[in-house]
Amino acid sequence: MNPIIRNILAVIAGGVVGSVVNMGIIMISGSVIPPPEGADVTTMEGLQASLHLFEPRHFLMPFLAHALGTFAGAFLAALIAANHKMLFALVIGLFFLAGGIGNVFMLSSPVWFTVVDLVGAYFPMAWIAGKLVAKK
Repeated sequence: MNPIIRNILAVIAGGVVGSVVNMGIIMISGSVIPPPEGADVTTMEGLQASLHLFEPRHFLMPFLAHALGTFAGAFLAALIAANHKMLFALVIGLFFLAGGIGNVFMLSSPVWFTVVDLVGAYFPMAWIAGKLVAKK
């Protein structure tokens, strides 16, 4: 297969799989750690209005969704990429970081979570995924 086409497919597949993992974790998060009493987490407006009710434990699943989604997407992109595997893993990390930054503007989460999420969930996970694939 042409390396350019393979690299384009790596980015697309990484983005799609990472997004599916992210949303899958978000979808099950309410059954793992129930939302606070009275919180409407079914809409962005309801989530924004009830965010003040959230305790630190309620932020664990969103962090895991961002981190594991980024990891899965970056790992797959690095596996598929014809060359520059670390670069393609980091491209997926950048893609998800952009989504995380957008999320910060849509939902005003606590500053501590914003910092932990933006610093710890995206580039570190993409870098780890790229390193794991590069060892093979």
